[in-house]
Amino acid sequence: MLSRARYFLIVSCIIAFFSCNRNKVRQIPIIDFFKTPERSFYRISPDGKYVSYLKPYKDKQNIFIQSLGDGKERMVTKFDDYSVRGDYFWTYNNQLVFSQDIIASDSVKMYAFDVATDKSRTILSLGNVRIGLVNRNRQQPDIITIKTNERDPGNFDVYRLNVKTGEMKIYLQNPGNITEWFADADGRIRLERASDGVNETILFRPDEDKPFKPIIENNFKNTVRPIAFTGIKNYFYALSNVNRDKMSLVEINAEDGKEERTIFSCSKADVTSFEYSKNKHRIEFTGWDEAMPRKHFLAPDVEQMYRTIQQQLKGNEIKVVDRDSSENKFILNTYTDRNPGSFYLFEKSSGKLTKLSDINSSLVPAELCAMKPISYHARDGLLINGYLTLPRGDKSENYPVVVMPHDGPWSRDTWGYDDQVQFLANRGYAVFQVNYRGSTGYGKAFRSAGYKQVGGKIQDDITDGVHWLIDTKVANPKKIAIFGGRFGGFSALYGVSFHPELYNCAVVQYGLINFFTYIKDAPPFVKPYLKMTYEMVGNPETDADQLRAISPVFHTDKIKVPLIIFQGAKDQRANISELNQFVRELRKRNVDVKYFLKPNERAYFRSEHNRMEMYAEIEKFLDKNMRVKP
Repeated sequence: MLSRARYFLIVSCIIAFFSCNRNKVRQIPIIDFFKTPERSFYRISPDGKYVSYLKPYKDKQNIFIQSLGDGKERMVTKFDDYSVRGDYFWTYNNQLVFSQDIIASDSVKMYAFDVATDKSRTILSLGNVRIGLVNRNRQQPDIITIKTNERDPGNFDVYRLNVKTGEMKIYLQNPGNITEWFADADGRIRLERASDGVNETILFRPDEDKPFKPIIENNFKNTVRPIAFTGIKNYFYALSNVNRDKMSLVEINAEDGKEERTIFSCSKADVTSFEYSKNKHRIEFTGWDEAMPRKHFLAPDVEQMYRTIQQQLKGNEIKVVDRDSSENKFILNTYTDRNPGSFYLFEKSSGKLTKLSDINSSLVPAELCAMKPISYHARDGLLINGYLTLPRGDKSENYPVVVMPHDGPWSRDTWGYDDQVQFLANRGYAVFQVNYRGSTGYGKAFRSAGYKQVGGKIQDDITDGVHWLIDTKVANPKKIAIFGGRFGGFSALYGVSFHPELYNCAVVQYGLINFFTYIKDAPPFVKPYLKMTYEMVGNPETDADQLRAISPVFHTDKIKVPLIIFQGAKDQRANISELNQFVRELRKRNVDVKYFLKPNERAYFRSEHNRMEMYAEIEKFLDKNMRVKP
């Protein structure tokens, strides 16, 4: 018979054994986080007979289609030089229109694929221009409406393009200030948005034979975003924050620009998304982000449809990706914070839900980490929200932390799956994301609080968040890194320059290092927004001292901690020679800098090989400078 002491010793050993095994976290391979999605960018043909998607082929994204009748898959493209862009689409006569960004020559090619003949043809081949879809037309299925800055790099004109012949005719020539166009149900553009960089104007015309006339004028702090005509009189749906702090869904009379009614508003956050039925000319629901994504349904039948789907996909966020012309078949994308998601086909008439594919079947949600909403008060009392993702295990404090300020600054982090966050959490780091002042979604006052504060209170909010983590004992104050891209990269460099006591190291992806050249060298198509940039960020002439004081390129003497920098040489917003000089200057000062410049990449590394290399280097860099094991 066991003695009491020995009995407890054995029980303690058993508990310790299972505890150790429970806390042991499998290190998930880097490729499982960052490989090209198995299938992505799903679309459904207007007749509901096919689904299309992008799928890897020789490290490039290519288009495939699958028949919903017999399930057979067909390969549409076999590009091995440049991927198909994700903004491809179906026309109403079963043509697939897609394009390639030819990075080496800074050119664009647009193609059309005919399902019936199984053949592709080139319909556009243009130099260093940008192209975007404005509208498709059911009445003229061979004709699409596109915008391109071919005539004037600083302005987009609108053209009618015949996808069968390649003939392109001017539809609306830009007078120099139009930034967006909105069509009615028949494909006629009857609303425009104009901007002088600070003030915006909504213009309307009753038909194509009449001139556009201004109906709404606002400065950049107030916004009206047209959605679609309601089908009643000349009313249109819009998102608006005029005479209110939070963006709301409203109905506006295009004849005089007056708001007829508020359809939905939320006191806690901006309404930012919506689902629109072209057949019924109605908004079916609106969406917004508080701590978690939220929806408000305006159509009872659609609400019932979502309830039916939600019963089968409990715990998942659901987004409508596409629908057929009859609005019976829907492509859905589902996700959670620990699952990159899946695609489904839902048939409304039968209630049948069919799984099409996973985005990344290599990942096991149970092995990943929960993204938890947090909030704290900045030094001036402003409430700041964000997200904290903790590594798995029983540990509850003293984590090594990676701070990840988002790009923008006029954007935000939201709840959901993030491959970088999950990769870092799997490696044992707590990941801290901050929606600092200026971030979108929290109303006009919160956004305006970030104006001309890119190197001021915005950075204070990030710093205050780090101190909050330390004060609440979440963070190990001796093991904190900062990691960001573009403006997030600027914030990372700012942090290690002006708060060197807080951070061990910094990871910078395509970082912004000089506000003077970033603004001065802006591509022509960004020029219409420069005056607004002067108001929101700073004017290189009148605010020169302020911009010099915060631009990292002028403060290499302040950076002491190790850096790792990644940059695509074809990034249109980067000054590569200046970045090269910045790195050389840091190395002269004996700063430990690892620098990776990829020749045929833009900001985001499209090559899977380059992404694998980047995250392998980040893993080694953080491990060396944070001295932490999962």
